[in-house]
Amino acid sequence: MNRIYTQSDWINRAREVLPAAGFGNFDASIVIARGEGSRVWDEDGNEYVDYLIGSGPMLLGHGYPEVMEAVFEQLPKGMTFFANNAKGIELAEAIVDAVPCCEHVRFVTSGGEADMYAIRLARAYTGKPKILKFEGGYHGMSAEAQMSLAPSKQVNFPTAVPDSAGIPQGVADDMLIAPFNDLEAVASLLSEHEDIAAIIAEPLQRIIPARPGFLQGLRDLCDKHGVLLIFDEIVTGFRLAYGGAQERYGVAPDICTLGKIIGGGFPLAALGASAEIMAHFDKAVVGAEKWLMQLGTLSGNPVAAAAGLKTMEILRRPGQYERLRHLGQTLMDMQSSELTRQGVTHRICGDPTLFDIYFTDVDPVDYRTAKHRDSKINEVWNSTLRTHGVFKSPGKLYPSLALKNDDLELTRLAFKRAANAVSEYGIGPT
Repeated sequence: MNRIYTQSDWINRAREVLPAAGFGNFDASIVIARGEGSRVWDEDGNEYVDYLIGSGPMLLGHGYPEVMEAVFEQLPKGMTFFANNAKGIELAEAIVDAVPCCEHVRFVTSGGEADMYAIRLARAYTGKPKILKFEGGYHGMSAEAQMSLAPSKQVNFPTAVPDSAGIPQGVADDMLIAPFNDLEAVASLLSEHEDIAAIIAEPLQRIIPARPGFLQGLRDLCDKHGVLLIFDEIVTGFRLAYGGAQERYGVAPDICTLGKIIGGGFPLAALGASAEIMAHFDKAVVGAEKWLMQLGTLSGNPVAAAAGLKTMEILRRPGQYERLRHLGQTLMDMQSSELTRQGVTHRICGDPTLFDIYFTDVDPVDYRTAKHRDSKINEVWNSTLRTHGVFKSPGKLYPSLALKNDDLELTRLAFKRAANAVSEYGIGPT
């Protein structure tokens, strides 16, 4: 008779073979067994409304029938080839049609890879070494990206602080750090440093919106100083709008990175730019000295491409983004209503397609202002939500198109209980 393993059993097994008992992504105290539509179940059978959705890619929910059909159609034809395939070419065409800055794209497997190559591409194109990024901006796991992602101590700008061991000082020397939403700081750095290849930015930094005019201001400053603008649209691409933040905000970068949704739940990401910039991936065009080598075993994987193509087709259907924004706004209003009823000081931060709460009386505009008054408040809020069937990241809530009325009602009740718990913790008005 086969033994039935509990969640505790799986956690104990993980401790034996995984550092910190996990994959490094999410809370290792929960082991997900399966997902269906808007819900996930852990290994003990506990059911949750899923607002983590794989950290963003499952915009249609788990196991969307048309996506599954596309995957099952591709599987018997081959899972990977390390060669061009029709589905990957079709996906590239769809991305170029959708994303304003893209004339050519290159596929990789993860968003972190895409960001790493985008930085390298900017250096290859401009011949300059330095990169300007914003404090708190997340751009994957490369050495450059791990500069001032989540610094525990404040230092003077533009000093870069490594967030990981194993990064040489030379990396920090080529990184300049600025506060998000501060055009004056960016203008000053561009005036002082003539060797900046690019500015890399999340158009929505984690969940912090750009102030009106900030993104256009970056575009104008980059044009003035001959610097490339990179938008990290791993999260915002095909989420804020079908054409991503570029469509939503009307500002086109020189290079963008895409991931999550374009793979339909499978490992796939891309970077794109003009044909001129992307020519650095073509040795026959730019020559050996300016050529940027890029390859990956699973890049352009046909199964992921098939899933991404079908996901994008569904997102093009009328009313999808209007419904997503309506769902998100409903969830935002629910949270704010319950917390206000309990007299809990808070700020809802983000966009209806991606947001969360800061328990503060300060409007979050950058990394240093995006803080909870007391970190324990957020722990109480999130742990209560999970206890009552809401599964989410400690710092983000991703709505999905799979949400139904019963999901919203369960979530509303969980918000109510979490607001009560936060109020009982003693963090009402200051």
